[in-house]
Amino acid sequence: MDYTNITEKMNKTISVFEENLSEVRAGRANPAILNKVKIDYYGTPTPINQVAGISVPEARLIVIQPWDASILKEIEKAILTSDIGINPNNDGKVIRLAFPELNEERRKELVKNIKKMAEDAKVAIRAIRRDGIDEFKKQQKDSLITEDDLSRAEDEIQKITDKKIEEIDTILSAKEKEILNV
Repeated sequence: MDYTNITEKMNKTISVFEENLSEVRAGRANPAILNKVKIDYYGTPTPINQVAGISVPEARLIVIQPWDASILKEIEKAILTSDIGINPNNDGKVIRLAFPELNEERRKELVKNIKKMAEDAKVAIRAIRRDGIDEFKKQQKDSLITEDDLSRAEDEIQKITDKKIEEIDTILSAKEKEILNV
């Protein structure tokens, strides 16, 4: 019995969940929030990190220094039109993104959002479990495996699922602490 396909799909779901969490603004500067912001660079949508150096000199400040000064305005415009909710400060050489202190209401809203993300990831994990079990049921129906094999497969897939859901809960808990204790 081979469960690598199921495990790989579940791991992919968890890595997407982690990537989405990294883009949540938790009061401290995290360059990952710029991952989805793209500029029009010579007619090609290009991520900011491919046309500029991004650094975090302080806990609540990101500095973007483009390698080509002529795209400074383009970067500024892309940040303004994105949904990160921070106004860029352009001094002609670099762009600074200052992250404001999060208030209690905003923290609770962020925690609610990340809990929804975690629930979505768990639903995806359960869907992968269901698909995997259905595949083994089909094999049993086609007489490729026995009923005992099917039962063992269901148990094993459930163990993998429980482990992955526990992993999501651990990641969620760490992010929740980060947001509430900033």
